[in-house]
Amino acid sequence: MKMEKEKVVLAYSGGLDTSIIVPWLKENYDFEIIACCVNVGQEDDMLEVKAKALMAGASKIYIEDVTDEFVENYVFDALKANAVYEGKYLMGTAIARPLIAKTLVDVAHKEGAKYIAHGCTGKGNDQVRIETVIASIDPEIKIIAPWRLWDIKSREDAIDYADARNIKLTVSKEKIYSRDQNLLHISHEGGHVEDVKQQPKMEELLMMTKTLKDAKDEPEMVEIDFFKGIPIKLNGKEMSGKEILSALNKIGGEHGVGVIDLLENRMVGMKSRGVYETPGGTILWYAHSELERLVLEKEVQHYKEIISKKYAELIYNGMWYGGLKIAFDAFINETQETVSGKVKVQLYKGNILSAGMESPYAIYNDRLSSFGFSELFDHHDADGFIKLVSLPYKIKAYCLGEEYQKKTFSKKMIK
Repeated sequence: MKMEKEKVVLAYSGGLDTSIIVPWLKENYDFEIIACCVNVGQEDDMLEVKAKALMAGASKIYIEDVTDEFVENYVFDALKANAVYEGKYLMGTAIARPLIAKTLVDVAHKEGAKYIAHGCTGKGNDQVRIETVIASIDPEIKIIAPWRLWDIKSREDAIDYADARNIKLTVSKEKIYSRDQNLLHISHEGGHVEDVKQQPKMEELLMMTKTLKDAKDEPEMVEIDFFKGIPIKLNGKEMSGKEILSALNKIGGEHGVGVIDLLENRMVGMKSRGVYETPGGTILWYAHSELERLVLEKEVQHYKEIISKKYAELIYNGMWYGGLKIAFDAFINETQETVSGKVKVQLYKGNILSAGMESPYAIYNDRLSSFGFSELFDHHDADGFIKLVSLPYKIKAYCLGEEYQKKTFSKKMIK
């Protein structure tokens, strides 16, 4: 009796890397290849992706549309946390990877496959993100990572490999950019972007967003309603998370919002440069952060800023299902109980400006905060308050004496 072949599930996009992995697997393993394209909102022709995978030699392909889940359970988790990596990056790629990996495991279980293959490079972050999630869900699954195994050394070599096997590609050696797209963002790496001495050629790169030169000449107002940290309405219309993000991508894209040029620190220890477009996400992150300023207590707001930075690092490093991230989720969700209300922003030539906000949980009152009279605050009360705040410094000056004062302040304050 003929033995049934082992199966491998390949994370498939139809791009350069995964296009050549199908024939490479056939040449190096006696496996049945099950392609799996996880749709997280990328603007690919899925019929074309399917035909390409089958033509390359996959026995079947799953097209799994998880866009709604991506937005509701992944993007919005990061939004509630205000997670930003290294002060600039909203991590569109990193946020999508745990869901992609989870979907690959689901397909592997459905097919009885013991192997999962991916096209992540040995220099990149995604190999860690995807394999960490797979290990978290099913540690028995074995990984095949061709970029860590084959003799292909560069994207130019990969193009040559494809040409030798008559595989059609959408990239060339002249425009050899590596791009990753989903509903939250699109990234651009490789090619001239790698030269930090050059300004990126935005006219050549940008796909979701207009350049500042081509952006609309008139400003536009946008109003977003939040409920417990989640956007639920756009310009007064109730919409799903997917619909809100899609609409804001178009609106923000017209105004050149959400484009960054980032030199980032990768997990593997090297720096890399990328251009990222995140128009809708940038608007949401800004509006959500502004609403938190209105409703969160000072200590909660300040401590959440510390958590947000670490939370972003955990997402970037692929630790979506790690215990610390899950514990942070509990804290973050508690902070979002009062993050409900409306935020208006004005968009113009890449800028986002606050244009008003309101919330039933606002802890700002203009009558209390104004410089005028308030029944809750007497200006004379500040006298004792300042004495107590400054007391430790006064004690230090008394105890250490005049010589210490001269030594401390002479060089710093007397020029």
